[in-house]
Amino acid sequence: MLFPGNQTDGPSTFSSPEQTMDTQLEKVYVAVGNDLNEGLGTLDWALRKWCGCQTICFVIVHIDNNPRDLVSTPFGKLPASSVNDEKLEIFRMCEQEKTDKLLSKYRAFCGKVKAEVLKMEKSEEPIHKAIVGLISSHQLTKLVMGITLVKQSSWKTKGAISGSFYIHRHKPSFCELYIICGGKLVFLREENDEEYMEDERGVMVAKLKEKGASVKGWFGKMFIDNVANHEPHAQGRGYHHRGVLPTLAAMDTETISSSTRDWWEDYAPEVESYFQCLLPSSNLIEKEGTTGPSPTETANLELEHIVNGDSMGAQNRIEALKAKIQEVQKFIEEKREQAKGYVERQLRSASVITLCNRRAVELEARISEEINNKTDLKNKLEAAREHIYEVSSDIEESKSRLRSILELQSELATKLQSTSLAKSHVEAQLENATAARTEILREMDELRRQRDLLHRRIVFCRQREAIAAATTTSSSAGPDHLDYGHRKFTADEIRTATDYFSEQLRLKKRGDQTHLYRGRLNHMAIAIEVLDSLTALSQEEFQDKVELLSQLRHPNLVNMIGVCSELKCIAYEYMHNGSLQDLLFSTQRNPKSNLNYKRNPNRLRWHLRIRIAAEVCLGLGFLHLAQPRPIFHGELNLANVLLDRDLVAKITTSKLSHCSDQSQLRSDICGFGVVMLQLLTGREGDGLVEEVRSAMEGGVLNEILDAVAGEWPLDLAMELARIAMRCVCINESMELTTTTVMKEVEEVRRKAVELREKEGSEIVVEGSGNRNQGDIPYIFLCPILQEVMINPHVAADGFSYELGAIAEWLGTGHETSPMTNLRLDHKLLTPNHTLRSLIQEWLNN
Repeated sequence: MLFPGNQTDGPSTFSSPEQTMDTQLEKVYVAVGNDLNEGLGTLDWALRKWCGCQTICFVIVHIDNNPRDLVSTPFGKLPASSVNDEKLEIFRMCEQEKTDKLLSKYRAFCGKVKAEVLKMEKSEEPIHKAIVGLISSHQLTKLVMGITLVKQSSWKTKGAISGSFYIHRHKPSFCELYIICGGKLVFLREENDEEYMEDERGVMVAKLKEKGASVKGWFGKMFIDNVANHEPHAQGRGYHHRGVLPTLAAMDTETISSSTRDWWEDYAPEVESYFQCLLPSSNLIEKEGTTGPSPTETANLELEHIVNGDSMGAQNRIEALKAKIQEVQKFIEEKREQAKGYVERQLRSASVITLCNRRAVELEARISEEINNKTDLKNKLEAAREHIYEVSSDIEESKSRLRSILELQSELATKLQSTSLAKSHVEAQLENATAARTEILREMDELRRQRDLLHRRIVFCRQREAIAAATTTSSSAGPDHLDYGHRKFTADEIRTATDYFSEQLRLKKRGDQTHLYRGRLNHMAIAIEVLDSLTALSQEEFQDKVELLSQLRHPNLVNMIGVCSELKCIAYEYMHNGSLQDLLFSTQRNPKSNLNYKRNPNRLRWHLRIRIAAEVCLGLGFLHLAQPRPIFHGELNLANVLLDRDLVAKITTSKLSHCSDQSQLRSDICGFGVVMLQLLTGREGDGLVEEVRSAMEGGVLNEILDAVAGEWPLDLAMELARIAMRCVCINESMELTTTTVMKEVEEVRRKAVELREKEGSEIVVEGSGNRNQGDIPYIFLCPILQEVMINPHVAADGFSYELGAIAEWLGTGHETSPMTNLRLDHKLLTPNHTLRSLIQEWLNN
């Protein structure tokens, strides 16, 4: 019977493997006995074999190989029936403590390896049969055991090798049996009715004895040296030793007492053997005493019959007497032999009696010692009772203090509960306040959005009124003015607007024929394109260009404001955020702007880039679908795509012309495809098209997408890349038209808007910007420079300007306001600290 073992050196207990081990762990059962050295050797072999496997759990099975009918006492092993129940229980408890300490050592030997302990209770059946039953009942798949484990202390059981062979034959097929001998694995072999053991190299380690061999003979060999040493003494006494028991009489008391072992355990089986030998002799004596007259009496009667008989002749009587004499001599010889046997048995009985008497003396001494120990234990028990009484008093006092603490704890718990309720109430109020604050912030954002929208509408209305005023002026001026919805500026107005073409207001040189300046007319920022006088267009060509531009009005085209025929210059609406190329590839601060694009990478996030691509496509589609003849751009690239204050994309219109060949339209579409690839990747160069094609074919488009744009939706990026690749390869596919490209790009834009709405973010659609997309508050811009002010100052007209700009304005002799064109009351400038703090906070965020 198996039952869970308890660890004796700690508070935890070991439960059965079915209750504690994970079913996924494979269990290796290691059977150990009371021999610590042999058990540690067997356990060490198992740990070394499965040391690297994390799915193995070891189960230490303790098998008590001591006979059930014997009990270990201070006087040695005694029959359990010879000890009273009270002492037997104490001795059993001592055995249990020894077993627990032994198991603790086995457990500690395992270290950090997963291990459990099982105990096999003593049973009447032999150990080898009990082990076979254990394998079957617990379905053991792996069992490791020592070769000497199945050898009991009783000499009647089978040997270690035969017991191992029994387990090997009768174990179930699913069990793997590992036999350990001397810390090494051995194998059981059967060949030609012989049973033997081999090591791993195939060398025979041991062989099972023949069937005729007896256990008694095996015990005899153990004491063969003692027999040889004492044989001369036996011969002097006139008898020969026939076994082991005569050596007991020959051994003196000093030799036995000097032995370090328990001599009674060594000789107890021999004493038992002697008593077994006495049984047949006593039975034979009883039979001889109950069969009738003795052989001597029978011989006397027959001899008297021969001597007194008359019927026999003399010769016959002599022969009969001779035969009877021989028979009597033979009988006498047998009796002599029996007498020798009786003498030998008497000597053996004397030896056994001597041993038993000695054992009795020792037992009496040990019993006296036990009585003394019992007295000591009683004294200790009394002292322990007194100590327990003191401890009980301390416990009662501690209980009293504990009750006081519990009362205090209850009081504190009540206060804590009331505090928790107050805290919950405060948290609810705080939550309501937070919700109210969130609602107020939302309303403030909505008000800001409405304010910005109204401001943009005001700016638009001002521009429209300025254009209308310019148109009215030009219409009333006479036939020298162009009547195409734009104004004809005088040379003085252009010079005044550009501060006589100041280098500080130069934007850039556009090719070999034009220069671009920033100016301001009628309180409106404009960009003025001046043609080079040496390579300028003829007057007729200039008029044709103005006529063409005056007919173009589209939200995604840079619109013409007016012209100056005398200077051959054209005024366009001013684009505050410059070109798309500057935003994508500039890593330095714009020298003409206070904005640092590297500081705010969110200005061109992926959804803004998709919107810009759609707006460029709309502007290009407007040109290609113009009537009566399409208009082509000819140089559609990032430098010719400009962005206004709200990041609305507009195509430059300075080099437009009527289309004369479809290949010109395809060239514009190809340029638009390159623009989309640059928006996707943030790269430029001649090998960009091939790089994108390879990434798409290899399925690694996400590796070349511009990381500054944020995390691109891969499906939208892939769809936009396909459209761009079709555009750049339009010469290979004649079926692609501008209308088709417009529809496909608009569909991508629609999906991006839906995706952003799902994410809960506000999308910039149709030119409506917000703070998150880098929109600059209008009050932060200098009216003269149209840039974010660093050191704002208030002039006499009530407007705030950048200090350097307004100082330059006043220093050049101007006495009027740049905004109202009214005369200033004074030229004093006052620092606007409040506005400066707001600008700094906005820049830091």
